[in-house]
Amino acid sequence: MIITTQNHIDGRRCKVIAPVMGNTVRTKHVGRDIVAGFKSILGGEIEEYSRMMAEARAQALDRLKGKAQVLKADAVVGLRFTTSAIMAGASEILAYGTAVRFEDGASG
Repeated sequence: MIITTQNHIDGRRCKVIAPVMGNTVRTKHVGRDIVAGFKSILGGEIEEYSRMMAEARAQALDRLKGKAQVLKADAVVGLRFTTSAIMAGASEILAYGTAVRFEDGASG
Protein backbone atom coordinates (compact mmCIF):
# COMPACT_ATOMS: atom_id res chain seq x y z
CA MET A 1 0.00 0.00 0.00
CA ILE A 2 1.23 3.46 -0.88
CA ILE A 3 1.18 5.95 1.99
CA THR A 4 2.27 9.48 1.16
CA THR A 5 2.18 12.97 2.57
CA GLN A 6 1.33 14.26 -0.91
CA ASN A 7 -2.31 15.00 -1.68
CA HIS A 8 -2.11 13.01 -4.93
CA ILE A 9 -0.15 10.18 -6.49
CA ASP A 10 1.65 11.19 -9.67
CA GLY A 11 0.22 9.56 -12.77
CA ARG A 12 -2.73 7.93 -10.97
CA ARG A 13 -6.40 8.84 -10.93
CA CYS A 14 -7.86 8.15 -7.52
CA LYS A 15 -11.32 7.92 -6.03
CA VAL A 16 -11.63 9.12 -2.44
CA ILE A 17 -13.00 6.43 -0.11
CA ALA A 18 -12.91 7.99 3.36
CA PRO A 19 -10.73 9.66 5.96
CA VAL A 20 -8.68 7.12 7.94
CA MET A 21 -7.04 7.50 11.32
CA GLY A 22 -4.87 5.52 13.68
CA ASN A 23 -3.92 6.57 17.17
CA THR A 24 -2.23 5.49 20.37
CA VAL A 25 -1.97 7.04 23.82
CA ARG A 26 1.31 6.70 25.68
CA THR A 27 2.28 7.53 29.23
CA LYS A 28 5.67 8.21 30.70
CA HIS A 29 7.44 5.40 32.51
CA VAL A 30 8.97 5.96 35.95
CA GLY A 31 12.30 4.40 34.87
CA ARG A 32 12.46 6.69 31.86
CA ASP A 33 11.61 9.65 34.10
CA ILE A 34 14.64 8.96 36.30
CA VAL A 35 16.95 8.91 33.28
CA ALA A 36 15.20 12.00 31.87
CA GLY A 37 15.78 13.81 35.17
CA PHE A 38 19.53 13.21 34.91
CA LYS A 39 19.53 14.28 31.25
CA SER A 40 17.73 17.51 32.10
CA ILE A 41 20.54 18.36 34.51
CA LEU A 42 23.34 17.39 32.12
CA GLY A 43 21.67 18.36 28.86
CA GLY A 44 21.30 16.36 25.68
CA GLU A 45 18.73 14.22 23.96
CA ILE A 46 16.49 12.02 26.07
CA GLU A 47 16.82 8.90 23.92
CA GLU A 48 14.29 6.94 25.98
CA TYR A 49 11.54 9.43 25.13
CA SER A 50 12.68 9.69 21.51
CA ARG A 51 12.37 5.90 21.16
CA MET A 52 8.98 5.91 22.91
CA MET A 53 7.63 8.55 20.52
CA ALA A 54 9.05 6.75 17.44
CA GLU A 55 7.31 3.55 18.59
CA ALA A 56 4.07 5.46 19.12
CA ARG A 57 4.23 6.98 15.62
CA ALA A 58 4.88 3.53 14.11
CA GLN A 59 1.91 2.05 15.99
CA ALA A 60 -0.42 4.88 14.94
CA LEU A 61 0.71 4.44 11.31
CA ASP A 62 0.14 0.66 11.47
CA ARG A 63 -3.37 1.25 12.80
CA LEU A 64 -4.11 3.77 10.03
CA LYS A 65 -2.86 1.29 7.43
CA GLY A 66 -5.04 -1.47 8.91
CA LYS A 67 -8.13 0.70 8.67
CA ALA A 68 -7.29 1.60 5.05
CA GLN A 69 -6.89 -2.11 4.21
CA VAL A 70 -10.34 -2.87 5.70
CA LEU A 71 -11.72 -0.26 3.27
CA LYS A 72 -9.83 -1.99 0.41
CA ALA A 73 -7.87 1.19 -0.28
CA ASP A 74 -4.92 1.17 -2.64
CA ALA A 75 -3.27 4.12 -0.95
CA VAL A 76 -3.49 6.79 1.73
CA VAL A 77 -2.75 10.34 0.65
CA GLY A 78 -2.27 13.48 2.71
CA LEU A 79 -0.71 11.62 5.65
CA ARG A 80 -0.24 13.80 8.72
CA PHE A 81 0.70 13.22 12.35
CA THR A 82 -0.43 15.22 15.33
CA THR A 83 0.07 14.90 19.05
CA SER A 84 -1.86 16.21 22.01
CA ALA A 85 -1.66 16.00 25.78
CA ILE A 86 -4.42 13.85 27.21
CA MET A 87 -3.48 14.33 30.88
CA ALA A 88 -0.31 14.99 32.84
CA GLY A 89 2.27 12.52 31.55
CA ALA A 90 0.11 11.07 28.74
CA SER A 91 0.06 12.00 25.06
CA GLU A 92 -1.93 10.87 22.05
CA ILE A 93 -0.24 10.37 18.70
CA LEU A 94 -2.70 10.50 15.79
CA ALA A 95 -1.93 9.59 12.18
CA TYR A 96 -4.56 10.63 9.64
CA GLY A 97 -5.03 10.82 5.90
CA THR A 98 -7.43 10.00 3.07
CA ALA A 99 -7.94 6.45 1.84
CA VAL A 100 -8.16 6.25 -1.94
CA ARG A 101 -8.70 3.59 -4.58
CA PHE A 102 -7.05 3.75 -7.99
CA GLU A 103 -9.64 4.33 -10.71
CA ASP A 104 -7.83 2.22 -13.29
CA GLY A 105 -8.23 -0.84 -11.05
CA ALA A 106 -4.51 -1.55 -10.72
CA SER A 107 -3.21 -1.84 -7.16
CA GLY A 108 -0.14 0.03 -5.93
